[in-house]
Amino acid sequence: MTKPYLTALHIKNINTIGTYAVGKPTGLSLRVRPSNTTNANPNHVLKQWVLRYMIGGKARMMGLGSYPDISLEHARKIAQQIKTDQIILQRIDPLAHKAEAIDKLRQQRDRIAQRKTFDDCAKIYIATHRPSWKNEKHASQWVNTIKQYASPFIGAVPIDELTKSQILSVLRPIWESKNETATRLRGRIAAVLDWAKAEGIRQGDNPAAWEGGLKGLLPELTKKRRVKHHPALPYPEIGKFMKALKTQTGMSALALEFLILTCCRTNEVLGATWEEIDSNKAQWIIPAERMKAGKEHRIPLSTHALELLKKIGPSKGFIFKSPKDAALSNMALLALLKRMDRLDITTHGFRSTFRDWAGECTNFSREVIEHALAHGLKDKAEAAYARGTLMQKRAVLMQAWSDRCYSDDNADCIPQ
Repeated sequence: MTKPYLTALHIKNINTIGTYAVGKPTGLSLRVRPSNTTNANPNHVLKQWVLRYMIGGKARMMGLGSYPDISLEHARKIAQQIKTDQIILQRIDPLAHKAEAIDKLRQQRDRIAQRKTFDDCAKIYIATHRPSWKNEKHASQWVNTIKQYASPFIGAVPIDELTKSQILSVLRPIWESKNETATRLRGRIAAVLDWAKAEGIRQGDNPAAWEGGLKGLLPELTKKRRVKHHPALPYPEIGKFMKALKTQTGMSALALEFLILTCCRTNEVLGATWEEIDSNKAQWIIPAERMKAGKEHRIPLSTHALELLKKIGPSKGFIFKSPKDAALSNMALLALLKRMDRLDITTHGFRSTFRDWAGECTNFSREVIEHALAHGLKDKAEAAYARGTLMQKRAVLMQAWSDRCYSDDNADCIPQ
């Protein structure tokens, strides 16, 4: 007589220690064991599903889980799947297969735990390469461009999953409107990806590479189209502007006046310290690490520039300080131009104002003017000829410019 199959009700009511064959499929049993927990009820037991199978003529036992977490119906389906699965047909031990699967899952879990996002890799890359960069400004530009333009789109993406389409989503919105920034950003993303591949946390081609990659997907803008010159004040208006500037109060007004008199870049002026001023030689010596070209730059100081410095100090630390005793920010100068209702020009544009005046209204040679602006001479022969800093001629030029800044509004060009 065939032994009846155990039913769900049977399974629920079994409380006697032992092993009970379910009947279908063959080999599936319910093992009842004493509970390890302290309980006043002597019938409190643990019930576990077990599957018996044969491999190589030897019986093996495989646990399928506990009751009632796994119901009778569910246990039967699991057992039947294992018995009819290719694992059995191919004579592969399900236990060994299970152990291998668990090991693979653990390895996958560990890889996921160790995976680094793009932001993670960018931070490590910047920290690693920061000591080799010429100045802190370069490092700040790296941090700011990544944070502002890349992180919102790809910052949280695992570095090994970053795709070309995701990088395009970063670059396309600014490719034409801010092409110079976008071009540098692409190079920085590519550098981080190259680093990740070298570290073994990413494989395959670099999706941010230009050649053979993004070149065919983004328009290659000409330099003429890319470059947007800073709005500059026409030099005939410099006298009028300086008179208006003199009516302004505060350190930002003095900083802008000094910037105009020295023809320097904004960050060079805002980062100027008293230690860089040589009053005896009437020179401002900017160290190489603060210069765009990475070379020390000496600026002859006109009488007006020296008077301005005397009005402020001398002191220690930054020359143009904020109320918090830190260096002024670019925003302070922008706010000043806004108060003067002159947002049609930029602080950097005053270098162009000087260049136009010097080229059109004086007889100073091009190399003297270019040295005054800390521009490198492109022609090698010319650069070798003008290897000196031409300080005497530049001192005369800067004094002439300073005098022009405080002259009558409609002064004509008078070649020097």
